Amino acid sequence: MTEKEGAKKHHEKEEKAETEAVKVEAGDVVLAEFDAWIQDTNELFDTTSETVAKENNAYNEKMVYGAQPLIVGKNRLFPGLDESLLKAEVGKEYEVVIPSEKAAGPRDPKLVELHPVREFLKQEIEPRVGLEVTVKNKPAIITAVTAGRVRVDFNNKLAGRTLKYKYKVIEKPTKPEEIVKLLLKLSYGNPEGFDVEHHGKTYKIKLPDPCKYDQRWFLTKFRFVTDMREVLGAENISFLEEYTKPEKKEEPKKKEAKPAEEKKAEQPEETKRAPEELTEEDRKKLK
Repeated sequence: MTEKEGAKKHHEKEEKAETEAVKVEAGDVVLAEFDAWIQDTNELFDTTSETVAKENNAYNEKMVYGAQPLIVGKNRLFPGLDESLLKAEVGKEYEVVIPSEKAAGPRDPKLVELHPVREFLKQEIEPRVGLEVTVKNKPAIITAVTAGRVRVDFNNKLAGRTLKYKYKVIEKPTKPEEIVKLLLKLSYGNPEGFDVEHHGKTYKIKLPDPCKYDQRWFLTKFRFVTDMREVLGAENISFLEEYTKPEKKEEPKKKEAKPAEEKKAEQPEETKRAPEELTEEDRKKLK
């Protein structure tokens, strides 16, 4: 094979690699954009798009919109969505309809209860249909209010509902450092400032300054460690916190007063002569 033929073959191999589809596999951490609706009511209940949220009157100013990390094939998603993702290719758009048994599951009638109105009034809550409340330390939704009674539903809001997802996987990182950053985004929300170093299955993660005093980090750190072990097989994970004493700024030095002798030495030559030695021109300069 000539050098020219070899170069051509290498070029064709590179082009083939670029055009080959990148498929999602079980255990992958991917970055995806998605919109999700309740099929029968066409109610948007989740989205990564600020525009879509505003168009459907579902915008939440506290929400940070944009592509989100997903862990595929690890029972972290609705089974129906997991199954679809495992057939997906990076960069392609998909739409999937998920029946309730492969989504949030069927509704359980036993999870619907009646409670006296006074229970809510004691908590200064005016009960109304659709209001999300906490009863017996469990989240619930008020589904009916009658004379003296409030019906609350402890079922998941999506239980018994058929869901529709539109999604696109936009990135599938393969480097451990990139995967760690996605796991940080998934658990903590913000991977900025974290410095990741790894050797085999040992990971050292240097924390950014804001994280050191953030209560949210202390609450999500265990979840992050669990994800690291499950996704990357990490065996040893250490977190490094550094506290550097700020350097004192040096104050500008004050000009030292010069001794009288030096001042005298700096006097003009003409002032050093005796008065009788001054010329008429020197006297004029001194005036």
